[in-house]
Amino acid sequence: MTTLGTATAAPGEQATGRLTVGEARDGSEVALPVCVINGERDGKTLYVQAVSDGDELNGLGVVQRLVPRLDPADIAGEILIVGIVNWYGFQVAEHRNPIDDTKTNRAYPGNETGTTSERIAHATFSAGVGADLAVDLHQGSTSQMINEVRVRCGRRHRLHRECLDLAKTFDCGHILDQRGPSGQLARALPDEGVPTIDPELGGAVGWDEESIRYGVRGMMNVLTDYGFLDGTVAESKQTRASGFDQYGSPAGGLVDLHPELGDEVARGDTLFEITDVFGSVKESVTADSSGIFWRARRLPQVAQGEYVCSVGTGVDSY
Repeated sequence: MTTLGTATAAPGEQATGRLTVGEARDGSEVALPVCVINGERDGKTLYVQAVSDGDELNGLGVVQRLVPRLDPADIAGEILIVGIVNWYGFQVAEHRNPIDDTKTNRAYPGNETGTTSERIAHATFSAGVGADLAVDLHQGSTSQMINEVRVRCGRRHRLHRECLDLAKTFDCGHILDQRGPSGQLARALPDEGVPTIDPELGGAVGWDEESIRYGVRGMMNVLTDYGFLDGTVAESKQTRASGFDQYGSPAGGLVDLHPELGDEVARGDTLFEITDVFGSVKESVTADSSGIFWRARRLPQVAQGEYVCSVGTGVDSY
């Protein structure tokens, strides 16, 4: 039998249920939606979660499309899924948990008796720590961003190669290979011996069909390449970046971006211009380094000093 929260499945079965993580302000139970898929054959255990940032819905779209495609009769091993991690943020469509003003993906490995976010982190971390590999589905929040996968353990970590290979298998075409901030699941689980990746499935507000398709394909790649499903996955080269150059606006006005997301840029190329409301150019900003145009703000209006875009740097092929 395989159990996660109230979901219990025997070999060859699938079950859904809830994982209790605390109580709301009215004393009602707060419980995350979970799914267990227990394959008919023995194999590895995969842990998957989505919406640890409450307004990042593309990962939930992946879960919604993926689960109906999976027949336990075809699967070797076990798949544990938490469909919505940041329950509080999801209810009000906010990035952070509004109860404790915390970004849930900075609270791992969590604390069983801590804040609401720490309790959620503890419960979901405990679900993932016994797995053989893990995928934490994200998106670029309110910014526009290429589809990419993040390896957050750091290049000196003992599981770096395993995490990098997992990211390559997921195959969004782009990998950010940069040690992440403390408290991220993709940093905490590798310390417990679980290779973990953080796919960032596009960006901007809403439910992006193209990015969801990338995510479903990526999950099917992982399930196939790691033996949960029969078949083979064609290996493809990935564009890898080791960091970002971030650019703010030197003036207030409207942003006119020059490259498209995913374009190569060279040092000195114009990244954007700032115009006034009548179209006159006030400032022009060029790239400090060569790289890939990775991320940009969604709306054109910008204050002086406000974030505009990022260029992925230290680019190579993996």
